[in-house]
Amino acid sequence: MNVKSRHHLRSDEVDAITTALSDNLGVELDADSYEKVEFDDSDWDVVLVDGDPLVLYVDDEPFLTVEGANDYPPQKHVVTVDAGAISFVSDGADVMRPGITEADDDIAEGDLVAIAEESHGKVLAIGRAMTDGGDMVGDSGKVVSSIHHVGDDLFEFSV
Repeated sequence: MNVKSRHHLRSDEVDAITTALSDNLGVELDADSYEKVEFDDSDWDVVLVDGDPLVLYVDDEPFLTVEGANDYPPQKHVVTVDAGAISFVSDGADVMRPGITEADDDIAEGDLVAIAEESHGKVLAIGRAMTDGGDMVGDSGKVVSSIHHVGDDLFEFSV
């Protein structure tokens, strides 16, 4: 991933990020520095929070990266998967109903979600809900489309 540009965010941009993360995930970022990074060879726009790639923009909506979600565990918009789903989700597969053990009821179709494993609560991926949280647990069907996961280019990116 080749960096095209990198610049510090204005206070109103930082406020928009922190408000969105607080409202959507129940996460309070506490940092001194916020820098937006744009890439030549990727659609990702990432925000470095104190130098770490903790926030990404998905369709102009700020959300935590996998690293960000593990540093600042979300309290809302979390989908939990069982041990059998870990390898698939970690490889970027979409999430299927049989692998889900729990999903927050406040998730609406189209929301961004953090996908965590049930044993330790570690976030494995970020995705977009294809159905409401109350409809995610079941026997068949795809319910979360994967956007960013452990081991992808963004996960491996470091400054």
